[in-house]
Amino acid sequence: MANKIDVKELLEAGVHFGHMTRKWDPNMAPYIYMERNGIHIINLYKTAAKIEEANEAMKKIAASGRKILFVATKKQAKDIVAEKAAACNMPYITERWPGGMLTNFVTIRKAVKKMATIDRMKKDGTFMTLSKKERLQVDRLRAKLDKNLGSIADMSRLPAALFVVDIKAEHIAIKEAQKLNIPVFAMVDTNSDPREVDYVIPSNDDASKSIDKILTLVTDAVKDGLANRTSEKEGDEATEVETAEVVEAVAPEAAVVEETPVAEVEATEETKSEE
Repeated sequence: MANKIDVKELLEAGVHFGHMTRKWDPNMAPYIYMERNGIHIINLYKTAAKIEEANEAMKKIAASGRKILFVATKKQAKDIVAEKAAACNMPYITERWPGGMLTNFVTIRKAVKKMATIDRMKKDGTFMTLSKKERLQVDRLRAKLDKNLGSIADMSRLPAALFVVDIKAEHIAIKEAQKLNIPVFAMVDTNSDPREVDYVIPSNDDASKSIDKILTLVTDAVKDGLANRTSEKEGDEATEVETAEVVEAVAPEAAVVEETPVAEVEATEETKSEE
């Protein structure tokens, strides 16, 4: 089950700390509680409400079997996002965002397939027929592809949604998602424009503790969605088995019912012939 959103826990994680007042974006005004020592303080009650709203939407996406792509290339968020996304079996980008990742997805898939081709070469022995220099080049290419695209190797189609940690840092990813009408969930700090995304989570997107807390809450919701999908599948399979058993049990009886009219017809014909 997803964790219940506790405002006190958000406070302890430092989710409420925004940027300096001179760096703020006026569109974040509805989510700002007050100013303290030149820093904007985020209203955590609104943050909690927005997390619940985002969690419900992400849970439905996960339950439908579609993928949510997590994006965070900033240093303090990379490891957290990689760990949390991998734990709920979702793709993620934590290195440089590959230009055209969404808008030119076919080309990205070709690059991913190169990794599979190299792996096949190593298995069937073709790799060892190459010269030492060629093997070194192939190994370097495989390592580079794995570093940048290894985390999306299982993503065979465009994601149903994006989850972004810092919308200023990942503006290219957001622009691509907007072109394709892919909904964007994001941690939005006081220096960013919340109108850029579909599901705003007003929060501190710089502190690792804050990022960890938000990611824990949203990925728990994703896990809930996946669990619901699994239980629904098992329920459907059980229903199919029960239906098959009922059909098998009823089949002999149905056969007897169908034979009765035929017997009656034959008896009637014999009676008529005797007359």
